[in-house]
Amino acid sequence: MNQSLAHIALIVRDYDEAIDFYVDTLGFELVDDTYQAEQDKRWVVVRPKGTGSCSILLARASSPDQARYVGDQAGGRVFLFLRTDDFWRDYHALVEKGVAFEREPKTADYGIVAVFKDLYGNLWDLIEFTDGRP
Repeated sequence: MNQSLAHIALIVRDYDEAIDFYVDTLGFELVDDTYQAEQDKRWVVVRPKGTGSCSILLARASSPDQARYVGDQAGGRVFLFLRTDDFWRDYHALVEKGVAFEREPKTADYGIVAVFKDLYGNLWDLIEFTDGRP
């Protein structure tokens, strides 16, 4: 059996502001932005540059109930993990672009990690594994 995650849906307030943050600030690539007329929504997919295959579907909240979860999809826990091959390069680049770090960099047994917020408040780990984890 060969399975993998294709996309992770992230509820956003607005497609264009989310694209600006993920592409212009985090440096992700815009994979797809297709209007779906039958549902009056867009299929917007972004992913980090590199060899990884999992991407994020930026899903605009379509109801007040969904809108309640924008920025809090994991109940205040770290929700997503952005792996890097050079922690300090990416950390300094994100700080330069105004990304808010909630927890400063620390070295742990598994690598170097810091926690940042996306534009909606979701928590992310920026992490470079140094213990051989895939």
